[in-house]
Amino acid sequence: MSEIPHIEVKDLECAYGDYQVLHDISFEVNRAEILVIMGRSGCGKSTLLKHMVGLYEPVRGQVLYDGLDFATGSDQEREMLLRKFGVLYQGGALWSSMTLEENVAFPLEEYTNLKRGHIKEVVDMKLSQMGLKGFQQFYPNELSGGMRKRAGLARAMALDPEILFFDEPSSGLDPISSKRLDDLILSLRDLFNTTVVVVTHELDSIFAIADQAVMLSPQTKSMIAKGNPHDLINNSTDDRVTEFLGRKGGRFSRES
Repeated sequence: MSEIPHIEVKDLECAYGDYQVLHDISFEVNRAEILVIMGRSGCGKSTLLKHMVGLYEPVRGQVLYDGLDFATGSDQEREMLLRKFGVLYQGGALWSSMTLEENVAFPLEEYTNLKRGHIKEVVDMKLSQMGLKGFQQFYPNELSGGMRKRAGLARAMALDPEILFFDEPSSGLDPISSKRLDDLILSLRDLFNTTVVVVTHELDSIFAIADQAVMLSPQTKSMIAKGNPHDLINNSTDDRVTEFLGRKGGRFSRES
C-alpha cells in the first residue's frame, strides 16, 4: 500500500467573490519533497499558496494534509495542522517594533509552555542556524533584506514545523543573498526532513531547489505542467513551459 502524500491538492478551485482565479488544480507533495509553484505574474501562485495554508477556503476541491481535509476539519484538527506549518511571506513579515529575539520568541510564547530561559535557548539556536548569531537585539530595519528574510525564516522554524511555505522568498534579494537562501532551504529539508512549498518565478531558485514543480497559466487559470523542472525543459511539448523555463538567453536551455 502506497504512502499517503504529505500534501494532496484535489480538484481545487479558487476565487475572490465571483472572480475565478484558478480551477482544476490537482497535485501531490511527498514528505521531505520540495515543490515549486511557478508561472508568470498574475497566474495565481500566491493565491494557491494562501488557500493551501488556510487563509482562504476553496470554492471547490480539497487540500489534504496526511489525508486530513484542512477546510472541513474540526477547530482542533485545524489548530493541529496550523502548528505544523511555517510560513515565510515576501517581506519577512517581522514586527518592526520587536527585536529579532522577540520576533522569533513570539510563536514559542503563544503556542508552548516553555519557560523564558528555554525560549531564549531556542531563539538563539534558530537565529544561529540562519547565520544571525549575535543579532538577537537588532530590529528589522537595522538589517539588510537578506538578513530580514533569514530572520523571518528563523521565526517560521521556531516550532519545528513539518511543512514550510515560502512566498517569493528571493524577491528583492541580490543573487548572492538569493543563493544563500536557496542553500538554507535545501539544508533545512535535508536536516529536518521538512516538506517545502515555494512560490517563485526565479529560474535560479527553481532549478536549484525543486524536486517537483507545478506551472500555472494566467490564460487558462489552471495547471499546465507538473514535473521536475529539468525534465520539463527537456521533454515538455508545451511551448509555454519551455519558453518560461528557457528564458534568460538560453541559460537554462535544453539538456542543461
